[in-house]
Amino acid sequence: MLSSATITFRDRTYGYNPKQPLDISLPLASGPENVNCFWAEPVQVDTIIVGDFVGSVAQGGSTNYQRVHLTPHGNGTHTECFGHISPDPTATLDKCLNRFLFVAQLVSVQPRVLENGDLMVMAEDVVAWLDEGNLPEALVLRTLPNLESKRTAQYSGTNPTYLEPTLAEYLAQHGIQHLLLDLPSVDREEDGGALLAHHAFWQYPKNTRIQATITELIFVPDAVEDGWYLLNLQVTSLVLDASPSKPVLYALLPVVSSLGGSVSFAEAPH
Repeated sequence: MLSSATITFRDRTYGYNPKQPLDISLPLASGPENVNCFWAEPVQVDTIIVGDFVGSVAQGGSTNYQRVHLTPHGNGTHTECFGHISPDPTATLDKCLNRFLFVAQLVSVQPRVLENGDLMVMAEDVVAWLDEGNLPEALVLRTLPNLESKRTAQYSGTNPTYLEPTLAEYLAQHGIQHLLLDLPSVDREEDGGALLAHHAFWQYPKNTRIQATITELIFVPDAVEDGWYLLNLQVTSLVLDASPSKPVLYALLPVVSSLGGSVSFAEAPH
């Protein structure tokens, strides 16, 4: 089985191991013990019953056959396109996202406390970790402290951390197409519908970045170090502005030499 592979990005070749995926999604399970935001109902899984058929092996049925009720924007890890803030019914994720592998940079950042008590990820604290001469296609943000409670947090009504709109504008102006973060939203929970960071990142409506996406409610374990990764952004083929998603990272290391199909690696880029 393939244990090493390479990818070339901006004239630099990196190696990665397809057998060492780093899943940064949060699972969707039935019940209230899952991460939740924006007053969404918990994920619900119902057994289908039709006549004498019961879609549960545990209840004597021949197969498990169930219906899932969920809200992509409120339940678990999800990826969204500009259709989230557009009235255009054709602005759906299945049309906007047509590539699924991207070179990504993971950055950990400590939000700042504003005068009003809000927690905000500031542009200057993120940009300090980026090299404008070698920017990634995707940016993965891990906020600190990286508490395990993020896995099951009930964010509704808590005014969670959000991004400074200037950061979203910077990412858009510098061509970073995909933003992933461990927060419920890039914007304040209640902002009167302004959604400044959403608009800035997608440059909507005047210069809309149609293929750009935002992925929210990820979780990056502490064992995953800041640095460069290959991102596999997996989504379902729902004809909606958003979909439950499964972003997976593969650590990237610069290739030093390649002999007989084997790849040698140097220290990871910072």
